Amino acid sequence: MALNNPAFNNPAFQDPKAVQTYPGGPQAANLGGPTQFATAQRAGTDAAAQAQLEGMYAAPSAGAVETGRMSYEDTIWKTVGLFAVLLVTAAVGWVWTMAGVTPANPNPSILPWMVGALGGFVLSLVVIFGSRKKVRPGLIIAYAAFEGLFVGGISAFFEFIWPGIVVQATLATLSVVGVTLALFASGKIRASKRATKIFLIAMVGYLVFSLINIGLMLFNVPIAGGAFGLLSQEFMGIPLGLIIGVLVVIMAAYSLVLDFDQVQQGVRNGAPRQYAWLGAFGIMVTVVWLYVEILRILAILRGSE
Repeated sequence: MALNNPAFNNPAFQDPKAVQTYPGGPQAANLGGPTQFATAQRAGTDAAAQAQLEGMYAAPSAGAVETGRMSYEDTIWKTVGLFAVLLVTAAVGWVWTMAGVTPANPNPSILPWMVGALGGFVLSLVVIFGSRKKVRPGLIIAYAAFEGLFVGGISAFFEFIWPGIVVQATLATLSVVGVTLALFASGKIRASKRATKIFLIAMVGYLVFSLINIGLMLFNVPIAGGAFGLLSQEFMGIPLGLIIGVLVVIMAAYSLVLDFDQVQQGVRNGAPRQYAWLGAFGIMVTVVWLYVEILRILAILRGSE
């Protein structure tokens, strides 16, 4: 009987069907079970899988682009981008406001911040109600541009009357935002249902008061005399605008807490990435509101000196 080539005695080269008749059965033939080649292949596969797993652990976590979901980092960058747009158009508004000031005409123009306020108000309504169907980043960026025009114009106007007031208002605003963010990040302050209800009631009351005040100023009602209307009046020797202004600053700070809380909820719920634009939009609205209120408080204090 001719002997088989020992090199081909490896069951890998044998007919698997012969395993049942192989002397000693499947264990001796090593057929139907792991062969040397299969074992080596499995070892190679396991090593590759292990290397891939280690690479996944070593790689940075997936961001908003990879996941398509809202993230803190993406919201922060969008917020920074919106404020960059605001600063650019604020410079335009500042220059525009002061461009017509001459010795013969020492009055700054109010047109820039009026245009900015009107445009920002209209766009904010469009963004707020339109975002229920679709978030439009272009409109949010346009809103930031109009808000910059408004902030730059009104800042230049106030700075012309009370030099140094803009730096004071800016530092105060950054301080309030920084402290609020630090307290929120540390968990020492959180939005609650009860506080939110009180906040909403106070907001409605302040809105009604502001509309009445503007109406009295437009019709030159004597009780609304002064640069800020009813806010220029005094209560027990203290300007009413100062008392209300402090309360409004507290409201704006709590509004920031609500903004941070909503961003946090959006990230936890895995909201689509586009909603980071709404988070940035909300933060910008609140910060601008806070800045204007602080600017007005400082103007009232400077005007009473």
